[in-house]
Amino acid sequence: MSNSNLTGPNTSLYQPFFQSFQREMAQMLDHLRGTSVLQPTEDSGPLTPAIDVAETETGLEITADVPGVNAEDLDASVHGDTLVIKGEKSADREAKDKDYHLVERRYGSFRRHIPLGFVPENGAVKAEFSNGVLTLRIDRPETAPTGVQKIEIGAS
Repeated sequence: MSNSNLTGPNTSLYQPFFQSFQREMAQMLDHLRGTSVLQPTEDSGPLTPAIDVAETETGLEITADVPGVNAEDLDASVHGDTLVIKGEKSADREAKDKDYHLVERRYGSFRRHIPLGFVPENGAVKAEFSNGVLTLRIDRPETAPTGVQKIEIGAS
């Protein structure tokens, strides 16, 4: 295969794969470095769900936009003090029946890691999914520290 086949009109066929691969590698490196993976990177692509994290009187409420994803293709789990939301948007078309000239809709998998600041107790997470929006309510355990802790700095 010559290099000329990798440029030109067919290049867009490979673009979603390379974007997904680049996003997964960036997330893996962030995880290994211990840096925050809460913020999507510049090249996260359209499959990275936008999230809101709000503190409530009893814990946290996390909302994720996942349009086009079915409830059975979503998975939410807690690993220690981190919430992991992952899912997949599947293509519902067969390319062999049509000769596409333009493909803008994205398909594939995603994964978001959200630090909670506490380890929830078993059964303390409630999830609802409606109209492409996943809402998780996580109760903070009574033993979890709340508020701001002032640290005194002594002169030496």
